[in-house]
Amino acid sequence: MAEPDAAIVRIRDLVKDYRRGAEVVRGLDGLSIDIARGDFVALMGPSGSGKSTLLNLIGGLDRPTSGSLEVDGLRVDALGGAALARWRADHVGFIFQMYNLLPVLTAQANVELPLLLKDLSREQRAQRVAAALKLVGLENRAKHRPRELSGGQEQRVGIARAIVTDPTLLLCDEPTGDLDRKSGDEILELLQALNREYGKTIIMVTHDPHAAERAHRVIHLDKGMLRDEAA
Repeated sequence: MAEPDAAIVRIRDLVKDYRRGAEVVRGLDGLSIDIARGDFVALMGPSGSGKSTLLNLIGGLDRPTSGSLEVDGLRVDALGGAALARWRADHVGFIFQMYNLLPVLTAQANVELPLLLKDLSREQRAQRVAAALKLVGLENRAKHRPRELSGGQEQRVGIARAIVTDPTLLLCDEPTGDLDRKSGDEILELLQALNREYGKTIIMVTHDPHAAERAHRVIHLDKGMLRDEAA
């Protein structure tokens, strides 16, 4: 069993190259980072610095060109396609800038989607969905569709969907980027509560220094390399 403050993410010499025609573009250039269990980390840097590339690699949405990436002791970069998909479903909750909710489904049904991949009864799924919606303060909006919700409420549904499987990591890509300041602050307070009260390890890409202030650590990337780090 890992110690509570042990690194849950270990990245060593990570390289990610992309091909654009005959040109090879380096998205990450030999990155090495540790992220502790229960940490709340903000990834910052200019557009094209590698923030979203790193988030996608940690979440198993993409594969590195070279280097190693461990999450909770498992070499994620070495998993095959089917094993990677199962790992991602079990261990990663994604929170997106544009919510990515299905407009024809209710909040309840949107939150339930990740559970359909698991061996759970309908009753077990319903219990988990109800608990997740209550946690984000939307138990009274379960039957509402996205068009009947505010932007902040839609993002709360997105967060409920991300946490309903009790993931190891919460990966957030500009989670407040499409919200006004008040709604954005409410979402950041919710993420802080998930980190503080439930011990969730959160990695958040953001351009907003105001949002980054909520994190325990700020990691700055530039041209795919670690530039500096602030506590």
